[in-house]
Amino acid sequence: MKAISTTTSLICSLVFVGGCASPFYASFDAAKYDRMSCVELNVAMGEVAEELSATAITRGKVAKTNIPDWLWGARRVATTVTARQSARIERLRQQQAAIAAARRSKC
Repeated sequence: MKAISTTTSLICSLVFVGGCASPFYASFDAAKYDRMSCVELNVAMGEVAEELSATAITRGKVAKTNIPDWLWGARRVATTVTARQSARIERLRQQQAAIAAARRSKC
């Protein structure tokens, strides 16, 4: 009974993370980094790095989750969540590159 409870809570958390994995910042304005000071750019770089790390950790946890075969659809949910997290990581890397370029030219 405990295994069913644990698995159910795991699937619920995967669905929750999957819903939250959709990007809040689908795109970013690289021009805003040109208007920032060096201190603001450093803070923005730190925030993006923190988000990048947290997203990578979440993606790793979801990817390494041992999902039982009898739980239909769970693997597809995990795959979808992992793909969304990978896309978010790629967007964050692009954002980080834009901040780094602005820092190189300004600071």
